[in-house]
Amino acid sequence: MEIFRNGSRPSDIGPAAWFTGRVRIDPLFQAGDPARSAGALVTFEPGARTAWHTHPLGQTLIVTAGCGRVQREGGPLEEIHAGDVVWFPPGERHWHGAAPGTAMAHIAIQERLDGKAVDWLEPVTDAEYAGG
Repeated sequence: MEIFRNGSRPSDIGPAAWFTGRVRIDPLFQAGDPARSAGALVTFEPGARTAWHTHPLGQTLIVTAGCGRVQREGGPLEEIHAGDVVWFPPGERHWHGAAPGTAMAHIAIQERLDGKAVDWLEPVTDAEYAGG
């Protein structure tokens, strides 16, 4: 058994190559081999969002605070709220982030396949973020 005490892992700023706006990433867990799951608490300031991306084994988001937006390629822009759970299947191109005037936090859980948990793509445009 391992206990990772609150505050024992430093927060990170979401890299500009993967995020638009202010994003903080707080690592929660990274299972060692042969397990492959990882989780982080991700906090988005109003208007902040991920770039388009995919996950080889899918991703689960558990919204813990605020109001946000999610979209899969070709699908409608969806609003999400604290308590919502979102599942993106393996390989589904998508993005997620905060609403324009409200911050949003979620726990992101994904698994690694051959050491890789995410494939980052291009930034979400302002028009895409607005639902256009």
